[in-house]
Amino acid sequence: MSDTAQLASDAGSRDPAIGLRAVRALRTLVERLEALQVDNAREQGWTWQEIAVLLGVTRQAVHKKYAGGRGLLRREN
Repeated sequence: MSDTAQLASDAGSRDPAIGLRAVRALRTLVERLEALQVDNAREQGWTWQEIAVLLGVTRQAVHKKYAGGRGLLRREN
Protein backbone atom coordinates (compact mmCIF):
# COMPACT_ATOMS: atom_id res chain seq x y z
CA MET A 1 0.00 0.00 0.00
CA SER A 2 1.33 3.46 -0.82
CA ASP A 3 2.18 5.88 1.98
CA THR A 4 -0.75 8.13 1.02
CA ALA A 5 -3.19 5.24 0.96
CA GLN A 6 -1.88 4.10 4.33
CA LEU A 7 -2.36 7.59 5.75
CA ALA A 8 -5.92 7.68 4.45
CA SER A 9 -6.58 4.31 6.03
CA ASP A 10 -4.95 5.34 9.32
CA ALA A 11 -7.04 8.53 9.43
CA GLY A 12 -10.11 6.34 9.88
CA SER A 13 -8.57 4.30 12.69
CA ARG A 14 -10.51 3.74 15.89
CA ASP A 15 -7.25 4.40 17.76
CA PRO A 16 -7.06 8.18 18.27
CA ALA A 17 -3.24 8.14 18.39
CA ILE A 18 -3.06 6.56 14.94
CA GLY A 19 -5.91 8.65 13.52
CA LEU A 20 -4.64 11.98 14.78
CA ARG A 21 -1.09 11.26 13.65
CA ALA A 22 -2.44 10.47 10.18
CA VAL A 23 -4.56 13.63 10.13
CA ARG A 24 -1.49 15.73 10.96
CA ALA A 25 0.51 14.05 8.18
CA LEU A 26 -2.33 14.53 5.68
CA ARG A 27 -2.60 18.21 6.65
CA THR A 28 1.11 18.64 5.94
CA LEU A 29 0.71 16.88 2.59
CA VAL A 30 -2.22 19.11 1.63
CA GLU A 31 -0.29 22.26 2.55
CA ARG A 32 2.65 21.17 0.39
CA LEU A 33 0.39 20.27 -2.54
CA GLU A 34 -1.41 23.61 -2.27
CA ALA A 35 1.89 25.52 -2.26
CA LEU A 36 3.11 23.52 -5.25
CA GLN A 37 -0.05 24.25 -7.25
CA VAL A 38 -0.14 27.94 -6.29
CA ASP A 39 3.46 28.21 -7.46
CA ASN A 40 2.55 26.36 -10.66
CA ALA A 41 -0.41 28.67 -11.30
CA ARG A 42 1.64 31.82 -10.70
CA GLU A 43 4.38 30.58 -13.05
CA GLN A 44 1.68 30.15 -15.71
CA GLY A 45 0.47 33.72 -15.22
CA TRP A 46 -2.61 33.12 -13.09
CA THR A 47 -3.80 36.02 -10.96
CA TRP A 48 -4.19 35.81 -7.20
CA GLN A 49 -7.94 36.18 -7.75
CA GLU A 50 -8.10 33.16 -10.08
CA ILE A 51 -6.19 31.04 -7.59
CA ALA A 52 -8.30 32.25 -4.67
CA VAL A 53 -11.57 31.35 -6.39
CA LEU A 54 -10.48 27.76 -6.91
CA LEU A 55 -9.17 27.46 -3.34
CA GLY A 56 -12.37 28.98 -1.92
CA VAL A 57 -10.56 31.81 -0.13
CA THR A 58 -10.14 35.53 -0.67
CA ARG A 59 -7.52 37.00 -2.97
CA GLN A 60 -6.00 38.69 0.06
CA ALA A 61 -5.72 35.40 1.96
CA VAL A 62 -3.91 33.55 -0.81
CA HIS A 63 -1.69 36.54 -1.56
CA LYS A 64 -0.74 36.94 2.11
CA LYS A 65 0.07 33.24 2.41
CA TYR A 66 2.15 32.86 -0.77
CA ALA A 67 3.31 36.24 -2.12
CA GLY A 68 6.92 37.21 -1.81
CA GLY A 69 8.23 33.73 -1.21
CA ARG A 70 6.47 33.33 2.12
CA GLY A 71 4.78 30.08 1.07
CA LEU A 72 5.94 26.58 1.89
CA LEU A 73 7.99 26.41 -1.31
CA ARG A 74 10.07 29.52 -0.78
CA ARG A 75 12.50 30.20 -3.55
CA GLU A 76 16.11 30.77 -2.65
CA ASN A 77 17.44 33.89 -4.38
